[in-house]
Amino acid sequence: MASDETLADKKLSMRLVLGLEYDGTAYCGWQTQSNRCGVQDALERALGQIARHDVSTVCAGRTDAGVHAVRQVVHFDADVSRPISAWTRGVNASLSGSASVLWAREVGNQFHARFSATARRYKYFLLNRRQRPGLFGNHVGWFHAHLDEKIMCAAAQTLVGEHDFSTFRAAECQAKTPVRLIRELSVKRRGDLICFDFTANAFLQHMVRNIVGSLIYVGCGRQPSGWIQEILEARQRRLAAPTIAANGLYFWSVEYPQHWGLPSTPPNSIPDAVLSTSS
Repeated sequence: MASDETLADKKLSMRLVLGLEYDGTAYCGWQTQSNRCGVQDALERALGQIARHDVSTVCAGRTDAGVHAVRQVVHFDADVSRPISAWTRGVNASLSGSASVLWAREVGNQFHARFSATARRYKYFLLNRRQRPGLFGNHVGWFHAHLDEKIMCAAAQTLVGEHDFSTFRAAECQAKTPVRLIRELSVKRRGDLICFDFTANAFLQHMVRNIVGSLIYVGCGRQPSGWIQEILEARQRRLAAPTIAANGLYFWSVEYPQHWGLPSTPPNSIPDAVLSTSS
């Protein structure tokens, strides 16, 4: 008769999905790298220790070096059966303190972390004061001159809807089309902290950071409000502002059809509470 261990390791072709949060400061982005410094590298090493075989992961949205995630969603296939706690507490025991699996679920093989998603949400936190940040330098962007958040928010509404976002696309972006649908875009201030909040069906590489950089030009008076629409329609990256620093950007959440039964984002997240203390 086969041992319990042999039965547990029997090939089952099981698809699992994880909710993951991470501080991007210590990583060179999500995607695996030759020197194994990506979030994907760290997660796959930890998952492999539980699965006892190599694991390949797919995420809802890749993040660049220095970008953080509040609710990244990842799927992978395992050939073994493990208690669901093994994919949370067990994996976390092998991850560094800058990343944590929040939950795990078994799903059907039709689920895909990227292609099953219907929307993604990013937030960019910008400290707007004359003095550079001391406490939260790795977790907020910074701009020294006063910004008018109401003017920036009004100008940003030009970007809501389906557009060709070539102007705000990184030169190395590999997306097949520059067309994206922004559902919501808001700019709000809390003391010295300004939050840029984006929800779209998907994003191009550096799209959020390039938009924020250009809105800053409007907010400080360097460009008029109508400039955002002008450069959007021009579809030329060289006309927009430089890409703002990655450290203020957070992959906030991702939406899926309800039938997948995945947990929703907590209404009061830790980053909002922590970052508000910098105001």
